[in-house]
Formats: sequence, structure tokens, C-alpha cells
Amino acid sequence: MRKCVFPVGGLGTRFLPATKAMPKEMLPVVDRPLIQYAVEEARRAGIEEFIFVTGRGKAAIEDHFDRSWELETVLRERGRTEELAALRESLPTPGQVAYTRQQEPLGLGHAVWCARHLVGDEPFAVILADDLVLADTPCLGQMMSRHAALGGSGNMVAIIDVPRSQTRRYGILDVTADDGTLVSARGLVEKPAPEDAPSTVSIIGRYLLQPSVFRELDRQERGAGGEVQLTDAIARTLPDVPLHGLRFSGQRFDCGTQPGFLRATVAHALARPELKVHMQKILKDYGAPS
Repeated sequence: MRKCVFPVGGLGTRFLPATKAMPKEMLPVVDRPLIQYAVEEARRAGIEEFIFVTGRGKAAIEDHFDRSWELETVLRERGRTEELAALRESLPTPGQVAYTRQQEPLGLGHAVWCARHLVGDEPFAVILADDLVLADTPCLGQMMSRHAALGGSGNMVAIIDVPRSQTRRYGILDVTADDGTLVSARGLVEKPAPEDAPSTVSIIGRYLLQPSVFRELDRQERGAGGEVQLTDAIARTLPDVPLHGLRFSGQRFDCGTQPGFLRATVAHALARPELKVHMQKILKDYGAPS
């Protein structure tokens, strides 16, 4: 699997006014934006091509993954070699990045469909930058390894178990087998009411997909919320294309919410040796145990 799609066209209304003029994917967790964590995860998993589905007001994302000659010159002149090296290492190589635009906010399925010509007829990954995963082995890398072990011919999603009261917030799997790590599913439902949910096994923002999903997305059928849902398209490929869910090793943060974003900032600071003692002191100063 060589290509990964990053749907980054959302408005980020939960973080207004911060996201009025700045893409939500550029909100920093410690010292790097959410979208950089997503790209680094994909790169560490072996992804070679990065496809961004953008929208209006997202030019900052393109600029972030481009060279800034003025900044590099200043850093070089001031002898800031460490910062200069880090800046260059964060950039994809020329030709690895492509952009396309989602001209209407019609849902995740529509955003992925907008990348169909750039993906072509090959399996691909999808990462939602809002879902930040702190793990020793990248979440996407764990999925790709397990997916390959299964023969690489089906679809796979990253999953977590949620309280039944929260099923309205997620795509939920209809489970047929579950060994505690790997789940087999015969279907999935987008944002079901708790009483209608087939399980409490929910999808988070990591997908490994076969190109057949584009044929279903071509229908442009509206689902939950009046949007084109990626989960609906995946469900329609069953049973011809098997579907598995993987309970990954790591901690997931929903950075599409303010509490999740704050938790991610604390956890990532504590995971950095040079920042851990500072974050522990901050937590202690505000009455939290270190």
C-alpha cells in the first residue's frame, strides 16, 4: 500500500474563533500541527504518496508542507542548525504530495471520492488528522502489518470499544467474530441510536481500503446527516470484500473536541523526555497529581 488520503476540508467549527482563519488541522499539539502528526504516522508506516483533499481556506496546509526559503535563510544565518534540520526532515520529498479540492462539504465519503483519480485502481489508506494516536508503533503501521498477514485483499478499519450511549458519534461494526484484537464484521452502521447499534465496536479515523469502494461512492447516495458516508460505501462492498477491525496498541485522542485536544497536549508533552518534568510541574501547580 503506497498512498494515503488525508481529508482536510472540514470547517472546524468546534474550535471557533481559532479556526476562522486557520485550518483546524493546523492546530498545534505541543509544537507541531495535527496534520503533521498524521503525515508522520503515514510515513513511518511506509506510505510513499500523500494526497490531501482540501477546501477553501486551507492554503496553510500546503504552505506547511512546502519549503520556506526565507525562514531557512534566517535559521542558517543565525546558526540554528538543529531547527533547520528538523524543518527539512518534516517535509515530504518533491512529487510525494498531491492536492485536490472538495468544493462542497458533503461528508467524509465525498471527500475520499474526490481523491479517486489520484488514488487510481490500487488499495489505499485514509487518515483523519482529528484522531491522534500516541503509540510506539504507528497505528497505521499496525494495521498494514495485520492487513498483509490476512492477504491484503479486504478492507480494514481501526476500532475502539465505546459506551453504548456514544454510538451516535461513530460508525459501528456488526460483529461476527472477535478474538480481542481482530474483529470480523458483516456490516457497519453510521451513527446509530444506542438501541439500534449492532455492537459497541466503533471505527476511528484510520482505514485501509480496496479501490472497489470508489464504485460505491460514485453513487453519491446520502446517508446519516444528509452526507455521503464512507461507512455506507464500505458496507455495500460486503460480502465480496471482507471487512476487519483492528484494536490497535496505543492511546487515541479525539482532537475534534476541546477536551480531547487538551488530553492530547498533556499526553504528548509527558511522552517527551525534555518536556515531561515541565508538564508534571504544571499539573501539580493546578492541583493534579503528577
